[in-house]
Amino acid sequence: MTACFSFTESRDRCYRYSFSQAGFRSSTTDLGDGTIMHCWIPKAHDETKRTVVLIHGIGANAMWQWNYFAQRLLPRFNVYVPDLLFFGDSYTTRPERSESFQARCVMGLMEAHGVRRMSVAGISYGGFVGYSMAAQFKERVERMVLCCAGVCLEAEDMDRGLFKVKSVHEATGILFPQTPAKLRQLLHLAFYNPPKGVPSCLYSEYILVMCTEYIQERKELVQALHKDRKLSDLPKITQPTLIIWGEHDQIFPLELAHRLKSHLGDNAQLVIIKKAGHAVNVEKPKEMYRHLKSFLVDPLPPSLEKGNHRNGCKTD
Repeated sequence: MTACFSFTESRDRCYRYSFSQAGFRSSTTDLGDGTIMHCWIPKAHDETKRTVVLIHGIGANAMWQWNYFAQRLLPRFNVYVPDLLFFGDSYTTRPERSESFQARCVMGLMEAHGVRRMSVAGISYGGFVGYSMAAQFKERVERMVLCCAGVCLEAEDMDRGLFKVKSVHEATGILFPQTPAKLRQLLHLAFYNPPKGVPSCLYSEYILVMCTEYIQERKELVQALHKDRKLSDLPKITQPTLIIWGEHDQIFPLELAHRLKSHLGDNAQLVIIKKAGHAVNVEKPKEMYRHLKSFLVDPLPPSLEKGNHRNGCKTD
């Protein structure tokens, strides 16, 4: 019997081909103690270029979230695009689930590739990991980009109704959908203009390919983010930071963007992208890339370089 065509698997193969053609190669590194990290790395690391690490969120693996951006940044940077633990081909047998452990694993991966200094960009959960990298490895992370990453959330925010969900259990049921109805719910939360008219069979096929491995471990990652979280415990990173947020984000509401800007003060600038939800990288990739490229490529304004930015908030 001939196997049915899988749109998701076909798209995954297209991304792999696209990454390879753009100048990346797939690399797997054993960090020891049961931890394996997969990463898309430059086929040739150019010592004259700066390095950028792009960290994906919970929605999919590295290729799916960074394909548009990685290829465009590669001519100017050494671009590394890792799969976080329990995504893609990365996993661990260790029990740690914190973003600080993920951060140490990403940095261990970069050390294995001989990279000492880098800028980091993280989407959503990837921003939590990137933020932890910047906090733990101050001398190695030069600039930080946080896209819709609610690192300033507090455990009590859910009780006071900031989020669309009422519990972490409800959140993980949506973030890691196991039915077409749950996937539709996720898309309506993640997008300002969610896709319409998609047949349930395509949603079921996507779930089968992308949402069946390491589900319990992924839920534990979210639980670890939320448990006993307090803003007072969050260190202030000192690197120049660009905060990008969708105006209509329903997963991490815009209040968290302003809270983060206030927490970081003059070291950060905030860009709010209009008519976009949480999935800014999908809905508004050109706008997001423009700000990302400008921040990473152009010399920093003296005000940001010296931590003396006046307000740092603009809309797009």
